[in-house]
Amino acid sequence: MSRYWQLRDECWALPPQGSIMGILNVTPDSFSDGGVHHTPAAALAHARSMMAAGADIIDIGGESTRPGSAETSPAEEQARVIPVIRALRAEFPQLRISIDTRHATTAEAALLAGADIVNDITALVDADMRRICAAYPCGIILMHMQGTPATMQQAPHYDDVVAEVRQFFSDRLSLAAQAGIAPERICLDPGIGFGKTTEHNLSLIRHLESLRVQDRPLLMALSRKAFMGRILQDEQLPKTNPLPTVAMSLMAADCGAELHRVHDVAELRQALLLRAALLQA
Repeated sequence: MSRYWQLRDECWALPPQGSIMGILNVTPDSFSDGGVHHTPAAALAHARSMMAAGADIIDIGGESTRPGSAETSPAEEQARVIPVIRALRAEFPQLRISIDTRHATTAEAALLAGADIVNDITALVDADMRRICAAYPCGIILMHMQGTPATMQQAPHYDDVVAEVRQFFSDRLSLAAQAGIAPERICLDPGIGFGKTTEHNLSLIRHLESLRVQDRPLLMALSRKAFMGRILQDEQLPKTNPLPTVAMSLMAADCGAELHRVHDVAELRQALLLRAALLQA
């Protein structure tokens, strides 16, 4: 069964085998690839390689939101991302482009430059972000986060993490509706690693289908996350080897995830195709 997600110019039927959002960080300080694709030329080259490897969306971010990170000004963020969005849109008219931002002014500048999706880690908490997302026919990703990137990993606590994240999604969908944003435009992200312990992360993945509200698509952003390194007793392994991300993403797909946000596109694409062949046999 395909779920539909309304984007700027497309009502996208997400393929049952799973879709991939390729991560393009144009930042000097992201947790695993900061500075690698910082220049526009390097960013464009990497976007092309991810598309060739099978990425369905390119998610462009100009601010690091790793644990403990400081906020980047919207002006600096836009200087990083807008040239890349414009260049990608000019070269690939049909490419699905996402802007990863918590700043309303950056979201609007990105949408004007050609982005199709706003990936908001603060889940429309800002009234200006709600106004802008209501004014443009974009897709929206709502992510759960406890606290802020600067504070989120300082002793996160939940009485029932699954129930609380589900309620958060329900509340945010209601808030979006009040702002004039249709639920068909929304995808939900539990925010693995954003104000969660390892146990919280595992519970959310294991009970992912229980988080689904109004039959919206679910996104998993597991790529190179530190909790996998803690489980494997090797903190660096998820950053140097794609296998932990691929394995956990496949398990998340079995639990209900339709979309996977990753750095290593080719490896996950191959794994998803193998999984699909097995399920269809």
